[in-house]
Amino acid sequence: MSLFTVIPAAFEGPAGTVARKARLLLLDSLGCALAGLRHPRVAAFARAMQAGFPGPVALGGARLAPAAAAAVLSAATCWDEANEGLARAHGRPALPVAPLALVARAQGADPALALTAFALGYEVAARAGEAWRIRPGMHVDGSWHSLGAAACAARLMGLDADGVARAVRLVACQVPFALYAPIAAGMDGRNSYPAHAALLGQMAAAAAAAGMDAPEAGFAEARRIALGHDAPAVMAPPGEWLLEESYQKPFAGVRHAHYAAAAALALRPRLAGPPLRITLATYAEALRYAGNRAPAAAISAQFSLSWAVAAVLAQGDLGPAAYTEAALADPALRALEAAVELREDAAMTSSGTRGATVTIDGLSETVRHVTGDPGHPMTEAETIAKFTRFATPARGEAGTARAIAALLQDAPAEGLFDVR
Repeated sequence: MSLFTVIPAAFEGPAGTVARKARLLLLDSLGCALAGLRHPRVAAFARAMQAGFPGPVALGGARLAPAAAAAVLSAATCWDEANEGLARAHGRPALPVAPLALVARAQGADPALALTAFALGYEVAARAGEAWRIRPGMHVDGSWHSLGAAACAARLMGLDADGVARAVRLVACQVPFALYAPIAAGMDGRNSYPAHAALLGQMAAAAAAAGMDAPEAGFAEARRIALGHDAPAVMAPPGEWLLEESYQKPFAGVRHAHYAAAAALALRPRLAGPPLRITLATYAEALRYAGNRAPAAAISAQFSLSWAVAAVLAQGDLGPAAYTEAALADPALRALEAAVELREDAAMTSSGTRGATVTIDGLSETVRHVTGDPGHPMTEAETIAKFTRFATPARGEAGTARAIAALLQDAPAEGLFDVR
C-alpha cells in the first residue's frame, strides 16, 4: 500500500466525532505549546529565530514569519514532554503539524480549512510513522513528522490533492533521522528536532506550489537506505482516521513515569507527614528508559521515574512546573527524589503489562492504567481541564477561555499565543 493513497481520502477533512477529536488534539497541542513558551530557552529560541525569519507573528517576545513561528511552537510543544502520541506510529504525529494549523488560525485562516489541513497532515504523518521504524540510537522527532507538516502546509496554501502529494514526495526524498544522543547526555537539543520538521514541511509545500516534484518511490528508497527496510511498509488503509487512536497525556514527562505519578498522587492525601521511605516497583522497560537519578536538566528529569514521584509528592501534580529551573534547584524536591528506591516488578515485566506500585512508609498504591491507555481515552472534559492547567499560568483565566472558544467553537483566534 502506498503512503500517498491517504491524501485524496483525507483531503476534504473529517466530520462528526473525528472532527471533534481533531479539535481536541489542537487544543491539547496549544496547551503544551503555551506552557513551553514560558521556559526561558524557548523564548530565547524565538528571539534568535527572528534574525533570519522576521515577520508578523508575535511569539515569545519576538515577531516571526509564520513558518518560523510554527517551528518555535513545535519546540515549545514538546518542551515539557506532555504532548499527544500515537502508539502504532511510535511517536507524535501532531508535533510539527498542529503548530502550522494553529499559526494559520492566529493569522486569520478559515477555521474549517485549518482543521482540515491539520487532520490531513496528521493522517499522512501517522502512516509515515507506521512505516518509518527507526534503528537503535535514533529518535523519531523531526523525521517522518515532516511529511505530515508538508501535507498540512500545502493544504493551507490552497494546493489541490495533487499539489499536496507533490509536497509529501519532496519531503519523502529528504526525510531526515535524528539521534537520541542529546537526551542520553541530558541536553535539550532534541527539542529542536520538530522545529526542523515544521520548516522542512513548509519549504516542501512552497516547492510543490512552484511546480517542483520528486518520485513517489523516494519514501521506500529512504526506508531502505537509511533504515534497512526492504519489505513493503504496512500502513492503515485510506478512509481510516488514525487520529481517533491518538492518546493524550494526563501528565508531563515520559509516559513510562505516568503510572508511578498516578500512584503517588493517589497516596499523597493519605500521608501523615513528610515521606521517609519511598519505593517504586515497575516494569523493566520503564527502568531502562526512565531510570535517570538526580537529574541536572529538565530533559533528564522528564525521563526520570524518581523525579516524577518526587514532583507529584512536592507539587501535587506532574505538570510543566516540575521541570522549571526553580523545581530543579529545590532542595526539598531533590531530597524526595533521592529517597525514592527503584525496583523491578518481575510480574509486570514477564507479562508485558505496564503499571507501577508506589509504597510510602507502609502505604501502597498500584496503578495499571492511566488516561490515554487503550480503553481509557482522555475525555473532552479532561482535555479542557488539562488545557486549563497548562495554559492559565501563561494566559490567565480570560485568555485561556478565549483560546478554548477559538479552537472548540471557531471564535476569533487573534492573540492565540499571547503569554503574560
